[in-house]
Amino acid sequence: MNSATNTQLPERILQRLDWQVIRRLDGLLQGDYRSLFYGYGIDFADLREYQPEDDIRYIDWNVTARMDHPYVRKYMEDREVTAWFLLDLSPSIDFGGEQALKRTVLIDFVATLARLLTRHGNRVGAIFYGSKIERIIPPRGGRLQVLRLINDLLKQPSLTRAPLTNLAPLIGGGLHTIKQRSLVFLISDFIAEPGWERSLSLLNQRHEVLAIRLWDPREVEIPDIGLVIMEDSETGEQIYVDTHDRRFRSRFAEAARQREAELEATFKRTGVAQLALSTEDDLVAAIVRFAAVRQRLRRSS
Repeated sequence: MNSATNTQLPERILQRLDWQVIRRLDGLLQGDYRSLFYGYGIDFADLREYQPEDDIRYIDWNVTARMDHPYVRKYMEDREVTAWFLLDLSPSIDFGGEQALKRTVLIDFVATLARLLTRHGNRVGAIFYGSKIERIIPPRGGRLQVLRLINDLLKQPSLTRAPLTNLAPLIGGGLHTIKQRSLVFLISDFIAEPGWERSLSLLNQRHEVLAIRLWDPREVEIPDIGLVIMEDSETGEQIYVDTHDRRFRSRFAEAARQREAELEATFKRTGVAQLALSTEDDLVAAIVRFAAVRQRLRRSS
């Protein structure tokens, strides 16, 4: 691929996402991204008296009743917000099916969220993690920053072999690097060694953290296709398996369910909201679904 093509590719990806994803999100969310970006710790900033042009949905009725005058809740999006992407780029991210690899989904998600955030005047940065922290991109605003993120992700080499991923250094890198209270997207398939829960809990105490869990259907259920070689995408270890064996397929599915339940419990204990994003998901539908869940949780809190 020549240098001209390299220069054009991030632009083409962003144009595709602008047309196929962001325009649809604008229509479905009607431009109100508060339920997606802001939750319990970063969203509410202050109260002020109601002005005629204010949205009545943000009137705080409890305060209004006490003060005998309408007051509205002022949110963090009225100010500049800094968002960070903590990106797990370990070998298992390059697993996927015919439609997409988990890496492809990661790039599209990061580009979409970065575009939405910078379009509203916010700044975005990123930390890339393979077997160690590979790169730190300081937060900046604007379309050029989104193109830089896409370009750097496309240039990030795939890792063919590595020990089982340890997410603690990535999360710890976020703790060390991110000084100002921020919105943090931790994006990973969470195929990793245990021991990162405490770091995640600390990160969520200082910032608002959203976990984006990438997965592929073949990781949770094996089709009946006969004798195959299965390879651990992290370590490269290979074994022959007979997928005709119902007991093997059942054990595999049960192990996947147990792993998912453990992850759900971890996110619940740490208070981190989670979006499970499949390689076969429609990105717009997944984001809208996530926004709806967060909005319901906020209303019930």
